[in-house]
Amino acid sequence: MGKVHVFDHPLIQHKLSYIRDVNTGTKEFRELVDEVGMLMAYEVTRDLDLQDVEIETPVTKMVAKRLTGKKLAFVPILRAGLGMTQGILNLVPAARIGHIGLYRDPKTLEAIEYFAKLPQDIEEREIVVVDPMLATGSSAIEAINSLKKRGAKHIRFMCLVAAPEGVEKMKEAHEDVDIYIAALDDRLDEHAYVTPGLGDAGDRLFGTK
Repeated sequence: MGKVHVFDHPLIQHKLSYIRDVNTGTKEFRELVDEVGMLMAYEVTRDLDLQDVEIETPVTKMVAKRLTGKKLAFVPILRAGLGMTQGILNLVPAARIGHIGLYRDPKTLEAIEYFAKLPQDIEEREIVVVDPMLATGSSAIEAINSLKKRGAKHIRFMCLVAAPEGVEKMKEAHEDVDIYIAALDDRLDEHAYVTPGLGDAGDRLFGTK
């Protein structure tokens, strides 16, 4: 059964307060999302496996710890997920990056895939799906459906803010996927926006309306 992890790290919460603020401009918003993406990736990768390796320091030989070589892939959901990607790569520069493009049908609110480009060995990788928002859950659910159809087995989901409704739908649809959240918000409003939320993450990242 997948677990829901809500981060309480002071730096994440501090930066998230500015991300939420309506007075935060595009440049600062983008930088903050990038920074929080890196901080969250640090927490999400906390349980990666290590192995002993013998190295030589300038003083002596020793046994040190290194990652086992398990392959990582981060998959942002277009377009807002791109805002968290560079921060993640700053922390894990060797990770592969896939992309899944989805749009939300304005009537049904269901997510429809229009693009997918993933590493060829996706079935061998530890995958973290990235999106700033988990609202109705339909985009995240569809992105993970897409990955599983292509053979992915080890998947986590990471977002900035989530509505309880979206979290519950994700747990029902993909009970094997751990969910990592910077903040669990109150609810969805009548327009299916996370409340209090942070507005439209894509528009605020790229300066569009």
